[in-house]
Amino acid sequence: MGLAIDREEFSPEDYWQFSQRLSENLEALRLLLQRPGFGEGPRTVGAELELFLVDAAGFPLPVNRQVLGQTVDPRVTLELDRFNLECNLRPSLLAGRPFTALRAEFEDTLAEVRRAAGTQGARVVVTGILPTLREEDLGSQALTGMPRYRALSAAILRRRDAPIKVAITGEDTLALSWDDVTLEGANTSLQFHLRVAPAEFARVYNAAQLVTAPVLAVSANSPLFLGRRLWDETRVALFRQAVDDRGEPDDGGFRHHARVTFGHGWAREGALELFSEAVALHAPLLPVVGRESPLECVARGQLPGLDELRLHQSTVWSWNRAIYDPKAGGHLRIEFRALPAGPTVVDMVANGALLLGLSLGMAEQMEGLLPAMPFPCARGNFLRAARQGMDAVLLWPSERAPSPRPVLVTELVPKLLPVARRGLVSAGVDPHEADAMLGIIEARVAARRSGARWQRQVLARLEARLPRPEALTALLERYREHAESGAPVHEWPMD
Repeated sequence: MGLAIDREEFSPEDYWQFSQRLSENLEALRLLLQRPGFGEGPRTVGAELELFLVDAAGFPLPVNRQVLGQTVDPRVTLELDRFNLECNLRPSLLAGRPFTALRAEFEDTLAEVRRAAGTQGARVVVTGILPTLREEDLGSQALTGMPRYRALSAAILRRRDAPIKVAITGEDTLALSWDDVTLEGANTSLQFHLRVAPAEFARVYNAAQLVTAPVLAVSANSPLFLGRRLWDETRVALFRQAVDDRGEPDDGGFRHHARVTFGHGWAREGALELFSEAVALHAPLLPVVGRESPLECVARGQLPGLDELRLHQSTVWSWNRAIYDPKAGGHLRIEFRALPAGPTVVDMVANGALLLGLSLGMAEQMEGLLPAMPFPCARGNFLRAARQGMDAVLLWPSERAPSPRPVLVTELVPKLLPVARRGLVSAGVDPHEADAMLGIIEARVAARRSGARWQRQVLARLEARLPRPEALTALLERYREHAESGAPVHEWPMD
């Protein structure tokens, strides 16, 4: 996103110039949003999928650059750690049969990555956190050798002036002190992008913030990290801590806001306030200034790249993030970042259908719901969903006081399925397509079997006869075989 990074060290003047250009970017965006017709157009959906490369024994294999060299597919790119790659799917219209198209493109891209990986003795695993990951697989030697990643790691450590501390408690406890950002590469996600018109941005974004928790709870797929049983979606806890640039609190106990965040309140006006918030709350990490003057570009009636703003946004990791894109006539998107990778393509596409459908289906109700749903309740829901998955009790807005009220996620999601269907069908999605995708969610909830729950239960059975390291290896082999079968996770045997 934004400008290319070709160096790793920056001067105070670089930071000052970048901050000035960020202010110009925000003013240019404000003017763009006033331009009649800006950002209007048909809704589109796109996706990004991160994945792991492993060896024959199931351990991370740091050969992403070699694998990338074996394919000319432009959808495949490098990621932060050397055992990660990312697949960027082409955007398509939301109307019609978008999830059939997404599924076909996921399968086509993964087949190409598997082919290229095979030339390097690597296999592909699509999961939120690799169960077999070890401490020795991480560290500075795991960082992909690109200036962007080295500069990002150095900038975060420089601002902290102390090692990164990670502490997560689930069934087991993890406490780590780390000297770089490679722990972030332990997380692999599935990200959806939805094009949203400026006039409806606040409503759809707020709906996304509300519904992310129940969707995450039934989609969790990251219960294990470094041999510990932690949260159902451990990525949420790990990511926040792995790139925390805040250091220790000052003498008054104050700490700046974390760069990984669920947000600080409901959106009241639209996308501009979210971009402005990111600029105001977070110091630049990668202060690379481009040649384009955004205000001069707008004055000429053209579309600016807003490269500095897009670069800055790429270092502020909101779980639902506002995106500006100068392509396709210039538009805004919501990037949904909370979902994990895996278990199967059909599971991931169904998760996307639920998340997008609920965001659209709830949008028109949000103005009336917000008084009944204080934002801290939504943020708490997100953390409870990540920690407890299908066992989570969430607070949900009620039409009658008192509001919100607690409800089990396994009781809430079935009641939300008609809302998701309405949101999809009203956006032009074929009704049979919507029913097929949401039917997978309905069956998963009825079976009480997410990817996280399957991993926990199978690990427990394997540990009855194997030490944990061997059980984790056996778990990954079963996971990989079932995932490549294409069957949704609620149908996987508990062997």
